[in-house]
Amino acid sequence: MEATMHTSEMVETAAAFVNSTGSHIFLTGKAGTGKTTFLRSLGERTHKRFAIVAPTGIAALNAGGVTIHSMFQLPLGTFLPDRTPSGQFASEANIYTQFTLSRKHPISALKKQVLRSLDLLIIDEVSMLRADVLDAIDYRMRSVRGNYAKAFGGVQVLMIGDLFQLPPIVKDHEWGLLKRYYHSAHFFEAKALQTEGFVYIELDKIYRQSDQVFIDLLNHLRENQTTAEDIALLNSYYRPQMEQEEGVITLTTHNYKADDMNMAQLRRLKAASFHFTAEIDDDFPESMYPLPLKLELKEGAQVMFVRNDSNGGRFFNGMLATVCDLDENSIKVRVIDSGLVLDVPREQWENKKYSVSAATRDLDEEVVGTFSQYPIKLAWAVTVHKSQGLTFDKAVIDVGQAFAPGQVYVALSRLRSLDGLMLKTRIDPAVISNDALVVSFSKTKHPMDQLQQMLQERRVHYIHDLIATTFLFTTLLHELEQIIKEGDDSSEFEDSSMKPLLQVLREAVRTEEGNTYKFVQQLQYLLQQGDQEALGERLSKGSSYYEAFLGKQIAALLLHMQQMQWRTGVKAYMTTLGEVDQLLMKKYEDIEKAQIIIQGLLNRASFIDVSVIDRRRETLRKGWLETAREEANAQRKSAPAVGVSSRKSGVKKRGARPDKKDTVDHTIELFRSGKTVEEIAAERTLTLGTIEAHLTKAIAIGKLELHDYVTGDEVAVIEAAIAEHGATGLKAVFEALEERYTFGKIRAVAASKRVAND
Repeated sequence: MEATMHTSEMVETAAAFVNSTGSHIFLTGKAGTGKTTFLRSLGERTHKRFAIVAPTGIAALNAGGVTIHSMFQLPLGTFLPDRTPSGQFASEANIYTQFTLSRKHPISALKKQVLRSLDLLIIDEVSMLRADVLDAIDYRMRSVRGNYAKAFGGVQVLMIGDLFQLPPIVKDHEWGLLKRYYHSAHFFEAKALQTEGFVYIELDKIYRQSDQVFIDLLNHLRENQTTAEDIALLNSYYRPQMEQEEGVITLTTHNYKADDMNMAQLRRLKAASFHFTAEIDDDFPESMYPLPLKLELKEGAQVMFVRNDSNGGRFFNGMLATVCDLDENSIKVRVIDSGLVLDVPREQWENKKYSVSAATRDLDEEVVGTFSQYPIKLAWAVTVHKSQGLTFDKAVIDVGQAFAPGQVYVALSRLRSLDGLMLKTRIDPAVISNDALVVSFSKTKHPMDQLQQMLQERRVHYIHDLIATTFLFTTLLHELEQIIKEGDDSSEFEDSSMKPLLQVLREAVRTEEGNTYKFVQQLQYLLQQGDQEALGERLSKGSSYYEAFLGKQIAALLLHMQQMQWRTGVKAYMTTLGEVDQLLMKKYEDIEKAQIIIQGLLNRASFIDVSVIDRRRETLRKGWLETAREEANAQRKSAPAVGVSSRKSGVKKRGARPDKKDTVDHTIELFRSGKTVEEIAAERTLTLGTIEAHLTKAIAIGKLELHDYVTGDEVAVIEAAIAEHGATGLKAVFEALEERYTFGKIRAVAASKRVAND
């Protein structure tokens, strides 16, 4: 039975910790306990503004989020959690610290707005996340939000994953540096989690298996307590001579083994081949392709659906079928379990990014690219890695070459029962052990009685903290001063009434700061006394006062921004104004919601609906904007155009722009100056993929040497992988290299080889 048909006390407890506390949370559970279901339903169960990130492109695509490196604009490499200057690591490749992250890899203004808007950060597939990357996220969040006293700048972090599945990847030379700071590379070793700690919640109800013997065996595998009897039981299902059976999938350890098996079976079919090419629009990098760019099928091919039906429940991720009819424009399959014949539709995957709406200053999801393809792939075999999250009634397990901790456990836990198990190779006890540190860490989970006590205590603490963070203006003032300091201060307006606007806003907030301390003390006292009625009344009056105060500042800012729309040479200044606008709107939103959220928390509501408040604020914002436009237009009709003069040169800028450089040449120029790919991307506000594409093109047309971009050792490794796996596409090369090299470097080597062969 599907997990969505059940609820459990642990699921409700996890939701309560998200909604009623500010505690960081690690949510885990054995395979089939409903972690993915919880994540997908969370958007409808929380009042908090959240973003979802994951360590890899595919994981992010599956979770409906974005990659960690793109969200936080982190360079590729190893992060050391200290302030060591970059010169200390001149001989080390791809090493960065807090010092170099802020100096050499500054985050863009738009990303800052996104990170400042968050109440909750969700990290999916956290088992793959290294401790140093989590600490890099922590430092980014503290610096962007101007809150260095709290982990992640005061944002709650929900980490979801199963440590008994995919482990983090760390190379020997990286660990040589990281071991100075961490006991292991696992996320739970991060410095950011050591001071404030986190709640460890394990979903305990298994929906996939019901056979207690099988459940016990899987638990033994998971906990490194496998007995001789367990191994004997498993190996009793050893079937070395079995033929490929229709409707049965093989789980194996390596991509090349799965690919070879699928292609061998496809070649045995006598029917004609048909090829279906994916349709890609806008920004959808190859590393995120959920399926091959070209799909080859024949009638009789065994396939598996790779996603749920977006237009109903006709098919689901992991469902097996056989192709029964196809032509250039259509595919029909017969579902193996039911015999039902389905027309397979094209499905669309979306590459998203988070942004802050210019109109409302709310957090938005923006689709920046799409990938459209038939949602099936050849499925006589699949890797254990790619089988995660799937369920099979019957499968052939080929894990004799297991190379990662927990791989045998993951493979076996895909099955509903032992009745469906067929072993192609015997289980060797030497390859089934799990990471001892993970096993030890798993014993620190909080039991239900302790969780309930923690929940009560942390709910009260969260209400106190919510009052302080919402109504105190200290952080707001600090962030406002930081934005003004970092903003464009190189121009003076001929109209002297314009430039002081930000200073006027800052002084208004500073003047009110003292009053907020008194107000917060009053609220804290009423909360401590348990006088909910008086607390509600004081909250209502105070909220109205501060909404009016902030509304006045926002209206003045919007008018100023409208006035600046028809001036030239103010792009950087407009970016600064946009940051201030978002900052004030976030504070307005927090104050507007505070009363209903605090009352909901005091009443222990499982869900606090703030949608009415969101809609009301959106309407109010539209009114402010309309008024600002009307007033600015009226002023413009009665006033001459005003330009900007440079403070340094005194030369007026009236819209004249220098000739735009060729975009590839511009990238080459910056690269030759010694800047890294990440630094160029940040400076030009382009994606890493775009900069890498520029360098690849430069190599292909002879404007750049391959070894300027890719080292000799890297070239040798990548060329060998291309020779072995390149026939099936560069994504296969990327996977074969275990994602150690970027697609940009792989494409560059491939482009260089093509030039050499021409």
